[in-house]
Amino acid sequence: MKCNMGKTDRIARAIVGAGIVAGGVYFQSWWGAVGVIPLFTATIGWCPAYVPFGISSAKK
Repeated sequence: MKCNMGKTDRIARAIVGAGIVAGGVYFQSWWGAVGVIPLFTATIGWCPAYVPFGISSAKK
């Protein structure tokens, strides 16, 4: 797995993911578990959805 996410993309995903998790906890909804996905991809720096389209926000 080659890193295909830049710093800005990773920070945005981490913030969105944390917001979804917090909203799920606040509203006591299982939808908060969906926030784990952007948090995980931000942590590892690789997005599987970018691969088929050849997208990369990482600096070259």
